Amino acid sequence: MASFAERLAAAVRQKGTPALVGIDPRFEQLPPALQTDSSPSGQATAFAKFSCELIDAVADQVAVVKPQAAFYEQLGPFGMAALGKTVSYARERGLLVILDCKRGDIGSTAEAYAKAYLGDESAWGADCLTVSPYLGDDSLTPFVDQCTATDSGIFVLVKTSNPGSGTLQDLSIDGKTIYRRMAEHVESLAAATKATGQQYGAVGAVVGATYPAQLSELREVMPSAWLLVPGFGSQGGGPKDVAASFDADGLGALINNSRGINFAFAKEPYKTTFGPARWQEASAAATSDMIAALKADTPAGKL
Repeated sequence: MASFAERLAAAVRQKGTPALVGIDPRFEQLPPALQTDSSPSGQATAFAKFSCELIDAVADQVAVVKPQAAFYEQLGPFGMAALGKTVSYARERGLLVILDCKRGDIGSTAEAYAKAYLGDESAWGADCLTVSPYLGDDSLTPFVDQCTATDSGIFVLVKTSNPGSGTLQDLSIDGKTIYRRMAEHVESLAAATKATGQQYGAVGAVVGATYPAQLSELREVMPSAWLLVPGFGSQGGGPKDVAASFDADGLGALINNSRGINFAFAKEPYKTTFGPARWQEASAAATSDMIAALKADTPAGKL
């Protein structure tokens, strides 16, 4: 099997866009027709239906989806079953799946997480996983080893999009921020996991669109790493904010939009045009508009 980085580049080229659709089901924001049973099992059924129908709405336009595990986990075993169905259905539709769990641990526990989530033979069958590195470099080693063994990938939290990220990540030690030190470590792992002749490795980085100056800095620091860029859309990031995340060919970055696509039917102009009864069309239209904006104002137009 080709490496994750190779498969990702090929899929992005095929679809002609770096747009990434996050799947963040929130019961109170679902189309009203899906809000019929608020019990844990009822919500989980609604989440699975919504997630699969959202995948249907965007599968022809994007290469990758990113289910956020927390929204499913809150429903216990019912929700986890819905998450499993979402992951398997996305892969049936030919999409790559980044499972957004932000796992982070050490030793045998990290190894167990890695084996649980990454690769075709794992229980969850994800192509890629988000991980937290702040327990130290040895907390990443089991995930990197699993990526190498299964041709999967990870995205490491480096500079996140939330307002409070600077509390730790922006601290300076000996003249260098923690996020930059982390980026340098991620670059070393990415470079070490490159397949022969490839620009990118199995280890990527999460860098928020809400901090465009740092995004530009970190693209330079991590030339071997794919960047997963949250914060586009509802969090305020726009095409010009993410332009620096790409390489000259329009590759190297995935731009995530979750709420702005999941619940497009509730916002203008899609609310008036489609409304909740045609929510899938609204999500498809919002995805198309995002793709067009990225093509117009970023190097993604070269894809």
